[in-house]
Amino acid sequence: MTDTNDAGAQPQADAAPGMNILGQYIKDLSFENPNSPRSLAQGEQPKLDINVNVTAQPLGENQFEVVIKLDAKAARPDLVMFNVELVYAGLFRITGVPQEHMHPFVMIECPRMLFPFARNILAEATRNGGFPPLLLDPIDFAQLYRQNMAQQQVKPN
Repeated sequence: MTDTNDAGAQPQADAAPGMNILGQYIKDLSFENPNSPRSLAQGEQPKLDINVNVTAQPLGENQFEVVIKLDAKAARPDLVMFNVELVYAGLFRITGVPQEHMHPFVMIECPRMLFPFARNILAEATRNGGFPPLLLDPIDFAQLYRQNMAQQQVKPN
């Protein structure tokens, strides 16, 4: 016999958090080797500048597009060796996450899932450009999120 009294039923929001990756894709990929073949010559170790940016936008109920933008530039004092930009995205369905936790979940967990694929694309692009593969260290997206939230609180309106 089943109890038809709904007074003790748990709301749907108490369901275990879940994430489905509905798709992953390159939105933009640019590799520049402006000083080749001179830049391919062995010499002084280049200075490497890397920038990471994460954005997200809702696309429907419980669906978000999350975008990681990775920029890397290697240069010596006398020339730019390479400049690579990757905009990599994924479409995610998020369930069972309370609304007040949705933003950090989307901005931390989703890029964490995308990063290994983006890292591989950058490594292949630099290798195909004639350089050793650029192997980025893992990124702490939770720390990146905290830094971005702290910067937004400091900014004047």
